Amino acid sequence: MIIGYTTGVFDLFHIGHLNMLKNAKAMCDKLIVGVTVDELVAYKHKKAVIPFEERLEIVRNINCVDVAVPQRTMNKFEAWEKLRFDLMFVGDDWYGTDKWRHLEDQFGEIGVRIIYFPYTKGTSSTLINETLISMRENSSAL
Repeated sequence: MIIGYTTGVFDLFHIGHLNMLKNAKAMCDKLIVGVTVDELVAYKHKKAVIPFEERLEIVRNINCVDVAVPQRTMNKFEAWEKLRFDLMFVGDDWYGTDKWRHLEDQFGEIGVRIIYFPYTKGTSSTLINETLISMRENSSAL
C-alpha cells in the first residue's frame, strides 16, 4: 500500500485545492492530509478566514481524502515519523528552494519521494480574499 501525504491551510477552499488532492490521491492508495492549525498559520503573519475545526471538517469530507489530521508543526520529518508515508505532495513554488532540496535529500535516504504539483493558475485563497476585500470596499463606496 502506497501512502501519500500533503499539507495545507485549505482556507477559502477552491478548485486548486481540490485538483491537488485529487491528483495526489490518484498516485497513492491512502491519502493523508495535514490541515494547518490556526496557531501555525500565524507563522506567515496571516490569519485564516475559516476556523481550523471547520477547515479540518471540510477536508475530512472530500472523497479523495482518506484521513485528515491537524498539522501542528512545519517539521515534515516529524510528520513522517508519525505517519510513515511513501510520497509527499507539495506545490511547485517550493521546487528548487534550499529547504526543499534538503528535504529531498533527507527523505531520499528513507525512500520517500517528493512530488511537486503545479499551482492552479488564476486562483488562490489569497487572490479570493483580496477580491472579496476589494468588492466590499467598492460596494461600501456606492
